[in-house]
Amino acid sequence: MYTWLLRRRDKRSLHSLSGRSLSTGRRIPGPLLTLMGGGEGRFLGVIDMFGEDGGLVEYRSSLLASRGFASLALPYFAFENLPPAKSEFHLEYFEDVADFLIRHPKVRGSGVGVTASGKGSDLALLMITFLPQVIAAVSVSGCCANTAAPLSYKDFTIPALAYDMSRVQNSETSVFDISEALDDPLDSANSQCLIPVEKAQGSFMFVVGDDLNWKSSVYAMATMSCLQQSGKSNYNLLSCPGAGHQIDPPSSPFCPVAVNRVLGVPILGGGELKAHCQAQEDSCQKIQDFFLDALKIR
Repeated sequence: MYTWLLRRRDKRSLHSLSGRSLSTGRRIPGPLLTLMGGGEGRFLGVIDMFGEDGGLVEYRSSLLASRGFASLALPYFAFENLPPAKSEFHLEYFEDVADFLIRHPKVRGSGVGVTASGKGSDLALLMITFLPQVIAAVSVSGCCANTAAPLSYKDFTIPALAYDMSRVQNSETSVFDISEALDDPLDSANSQCLIPVEKAQGSFMFVVGDDLNWKSSVYAMATMSCLQQSGKSNYNLLSCPGAGHQIDPPSSPFCPVAVNRVLGVPILGGGELKAHCQAQEDSCQKIQDFFLDALKIR
């Protein structure tokens, strides 16, 4: 397998996203990377998003492409003409990207998948909940509610779960613990922030560890409980004891502490070296297996 890499000046590009208008009035960034599974034929389509740092991050998308997926690395703030900060989100932006990918001549099937980490994970849950084009979603260390900024779609808005920075703790090594800073999404006062995943028709996969950034394992269990109460069994959980917040592809650096781009300070993510690295190995293959199963049946 080889990959085709779409860049602004690549004469071998399969397609250019530059200049494509969105229904939100925004535009898809011109040098957006689309990584396509190489060879003849058509491939299963996957959108890949990351979290709090923003910008364009393509290494996981590259890995998926090398395994035969048509993978699109999607930035959603702090890149090109996108908003520099997470002030508001419009689901129409993500809808147009899903439409683009599913109509691409190298993509097969009647739906696409989404894999995402951190903040990107709640966007992935929102996509599979409200967009029929998205039929499979992987949430890595995500939340069960909309976070960071309000999200609008058509005639409704889902408010963002608030942070209370007074609950942040600072250690002797000047590493900040923000695990208690996010308001409790399961508190009835925050019910409007919850993502109504019971409306989704697709399949879910949740990947969690011993996350010290926020309570992703609690959020995953809450989401699965909601699905179960709605009579659904379209989900599975990969629990990785000893892994931290940032469960990336294999051979990615172990980051028990990482600088938060928004706060500009080091944040505790948790995890143990050996267990975390093993989780990255295990989750990588199982995410691919999940997409192969969830996307091929449609």
